[in-house]
Amino acid sequence: MFQLDVVEQCKSNDRKAQLALYKQYCDGMFCVAMRFLKNTDDAEDVLQESFIKAFQKIHQFKGDVTFGAWLKRIVINKSIDFLKTKRQKIIQLDESYMHLEVDDDWTIEEHISLEEVKDAIDQLSERYKYVVMMFLVEGFDHDEISQVLNITGSACRTRLLRGKAQLKELLKEKGYGTGS
Repeated sequence: MFQLDVVEQCKSNDRKAQLALYKQYCDGMFCVAMRFLKNTDDAEDVLQESFIKAFQKIHQFKGDVTFGAWLKRIVINKSIDFLKTKRQKIIQLDESYMHLEVDDDWTIEEHISLEEVKDAIDQLSERYKYVVMMFLVEGFDHDEISQVLNITGSACRTRLLRGKAQLKELLKEKGYGTGS
């Protein structure tokens, strides 16, 4: 209940309550931004913009999810927006016609470390990287990913399937290419 009380105080523009929420969530949200941006300065900028937006839009927070989940979505959106502005070229692909195969096997070989998985995710094309990262690392479901990235559910599933296939290939190359 402490969190909801603080959020209600923030809706009244209470600076102490805003500072309390900031202190509670800044480290975790910084980590979320870093997973996307890979640059401390950029992550700090996005984090600051995210909190500003959160406090400006806090009246829209209804409490149907935790404040942390609501804020995390803002941070991810701001991170992706930031990356989009840095991107020079956008290639659009209509994925609605593609056939989907269901593959729920997300296992990888035991000798592959978490860091190797994260490095491999970073090597994915941007089109697949965000979907894979949001699904595997952030724990978002297809509907949430579709909303955040403003894509169809079908495109989300396709990108996740293709991203997973690319990720497996990258990890396979790493695992077999080193002679381990």
